[in-house]
Amino acid sequence: MKVGLDITPIIYSRGVSRYTSNLAISLLDYTALSLSLYGSSLRGFAPLKSAAKKISKIAPGRTSVQLQHYPPSALDLLWRLGVNRLSNQLPGIKVFHSWDWLQPPDTNFALVSTIHDLAMLKFPETAHPKILAMHRRSWEILKKRQAHVIAVSRTTKADIVSLLGYSSYLVHVVHEALPTEVRMVAEKLTEEKYDRIKNKLKLDKPFVLFVGTREPRKNLLRLIKAWEPLANDFDLLIAGEAGWDKTSEADTVTTQEKGLRFLGRVSDEELAVLYSEAAVFAYPSLYEGFGLPILEAFSYGTPVVTSNNSGMQEVAGNAAELVDPESEESIRAGLEKVLSETAGEQQKRLQRMIIRQQMFSWQTVARQTSTVYKKAAEDFAS
Repeated sequence: MKVGLDITPIIYSRGVSRYTSNLAISLLDYTALSLSLYGSSLRGFAPLKSAAKKISKIAPGRTSVQLQHYPPSALDLLWRLGVNRLSNQLPGIKVFHSWDWLQPPDTNFALVSTIHDLAMLKFPETAHPKILAMHRRSWEILKKRQAHVIAVSRTTKADIVSLLGYSSYLVHVVHEALPTEVRMVAEKLTEEKYDRIKNKLKLDKPFVLFVGTREPRKNLLRLIKAWEPLANDFDLLIAGEAGWDKTSEADTVTTQEKGLRFLGRVSDEELAVLYSEAAVFAYPSLYEGFGLPILEAFSYGTPVVTSNNSGMQEVAGNAAELVDPESEESIRAGLEKVLSETAGEQQKRLQRMIIRQQMFSWQTVARQTSTVYKKAAEDFAS
């Protein structure tokens, strides 16, 4: 079966970027599908072309590439006008796997899309109105087309059904997996470079780590309050871009003296060192569709304290310490429990982390995703 896959998200350096590249590679590695890679960008055309070339080398006999120079806004306009049809760009495809930002106007092939979470509906203050409007239009097209949708967790599926009014039959849970880039960075990191980064980041005191954009649903203000009684023994390091929550109010001389440090965006190598050196990874978010940083922490053998709700509980299982994210006392108790574990307790937790991580693989993602394609093609033909 010939499947079209929109690889445009690869160029945006976000979680959906790694999902898209790992999905394409795994589909070619672990299935017999033929992939027609499609993408469109003006400013990002060069990296898009490079990514497509890298992917197509995996199975050149089963891969074709069609790229265009339209920016998203122009492509959206063309598609809304019903021109520049994908049927002409990708002849012979039976299924097109879109991203949930833009949907093609074609109605002569089955449509599949992945929705990672509906955070912008549950927490509308975290989304720009124009971005939310684009997604709403995209979701409406998917619903109208009776497209099959991939949800990255049972939590996300439940949200799609309840918030978008989608038929449960059309929504399929396919869990994500640890991006291969995470392992590659760790494997290539030399001892010399590791020590150099450790010195650069001044990791000379035990610390609690958080990774992510600073936005309200990440719940950082409660995490900071929960950590403060532990500040004499552990720093709190927050890695990620400054967003739009109120953590900047906590970024004062007093809190910095206590050990609260905002690192901003860090490189993949710096992130690898931070995960490896952290005493515990704290991720008490109010909502996550999946919670990929939990698997990242597991891969470095770092214990995790995370929320007992949404996709986080689904990913972490019994390998992490689950807490009530709306309670500072619960978050603090979770941190204290992990930080006070004996060597034997740490070893048992590590074993659970290893087992848990092995439950999520790209081979499984590829197999389950190809099953969704086949189901979508069958339903479209019937």
